[in-house]
Amino acid sequence: MPNFKIMKTGTFFEWTSELFIQNSVFWDMALRENDVNYSVSNEEIKKLNEQAQKYAEKLSLVFDEAHKVIVGQQDALQKILISIVSDGHILLESVPGLAKTLMVKTMAQIFDVNQVRIQFTPDLLPADIVGTKIYKSASGTFVTQKGPIFHNFVLADEINRAPPKVQSALLEVMQERNVTIHGDTFELKKPFLVLATQNPIENEGTYKLPEA
Repeated sequence: MPNFKIMKTGTFFEWTSELFIQNSVFWDMALRENDVNYSVSNEEIKKLNEQAQKYAEKLSLVFDEAHKVIVGQQDALQKILISIVSDGHILLESVPGLAKTLMVKTMAQIFDVNQVRIQFTPDLLPADIVGTKIYKSASGTFVTQKGPIFHNFVLADEINRAPPKVQSALLEVMQERNVTIHGDTFELKKPFLVLATQNPIENEGTYKLPEA
């Protein structure tokens, strides 16, 4: 099975409900220690559960649409969806042929956003991902040429085949959610998801990813 490095498992409704409960218990205990009268009413908890149920129903529709195209891969689709909702990213260790590109493309179609696949190679440059400025001789000016990172869903295939400077450029974009090209800063549109893959079998000609 593919190895996903992502947050906790479980259905989104279970994860959301558990998060609500944990937050309520934590704040209740913290405020009681400070002798502050505090209580969570049943009505507030009921509203939170109803909201979580509505989200779960909507996400269930997304799963139904995805399974019209992709057979199996329930765990993969679930964690991709969690990443989209939580505004996170995914690092997937798997061999070729497990429908990674198809999953990203399908999710992009469901959410009606654009997507792109970047094949990482040793000769790739940061400008190939984020973009650069091009000189137009006709007008005598520089024009910004945006890179593929400006798509909503980005499949970074075999990210460990690119040198560290390229990995660093991608990680910065993932963290800051904006791109700086020769002094000009551009914000990325939401949703923004990077699904990076690396082949756990072939290590020759690869660069180790940073652990932090």
